[in-house]
Amino acid sequence: MARRIEDAATGVDRFQPVPLYHQIFLQLRGEIATGERAVGSRLPTEQELSDSFGVSRITARRALDELAQAGLVARKQRVGTIVTFQPAAKPIEGDIDQAMESLLAFGRNTQVKLIDLETVPAAAPMTEMLAVEAGTALVRAVRVRWQDDAPLGHYVTHVPASLGVNLTPASLGKTPMLALIKEAGIRIGAADQIISATLADAALAAALQVDIASALLRVSRTVYDADKRPIQHIQAHFRPDRYQIRLDLHGVAL
Repeated sequence: MARRIEDAATGVDRFQPVPLYHQIFLQLRGEIATGERAVGSRLPTEQELSDSFGVSRITARRALDELAQAGLVARKQRVGTIVTFQPAAKPIEGDIDQAMESLLAFGRNTQVKLIDLETVPAAAPMTEMLAVEAGTALVRAVRVRWQDDAPLGHYVTHVPASLGVNLTPASLGKTPMLALIKEAGIRIGAADQIISATLADAALAAALQVDIASALLRVSRTVYDADKRPIQHIQAHFRPDRYQIRLDLHGVAL
């Protein structure tokens, strides 16, 4: 069964000492901080959060109230909960071809374990990320990448089913997804990527074999084709002790 809020993929852990409302707050805060829930977008209602996470409406209300207290959203009667936070970081431009080559090489030099593969109806924030209508069929893949017999990254990826990319357990087990997208005749034109930090919840801790609340690198990336149409969204979490992002910056000295 598809989740009504697909990107709250890790859910909540009732055995953690962290209150349930704060676990929901942390997940939504992460999505807001990376721009996955853009400024001006509406968050799920208390009832939608309650249904999605399997908690009471009181718990869902406390999570939304905590977001409001943190200055990330505004709660208005008959309007809903609206994201007001806008990241201040100015984008750094890079070469998309070099970035794609690096990502493809990374995919070929690591091993992947497919955790889940299903077709789900699009819901926020994927409707905004991939510029599709609510209910549009998306292929959702959950994977863990390994290197030297240890996990280093957890990925949740969405691709519009209409693109016809050959996403199967067999193909994903041996070929990087970007290569499969290229094989479908789609030319990659650009990508937006946001890198931030977060703490491991119970599900991510188990998948990456780290302690709960360990620091993780969080990468949110949307890939576009040559016509500037979004074709893939990835939310990835990496162990910082096993994964680094390196930028070689060149230019005229100031």
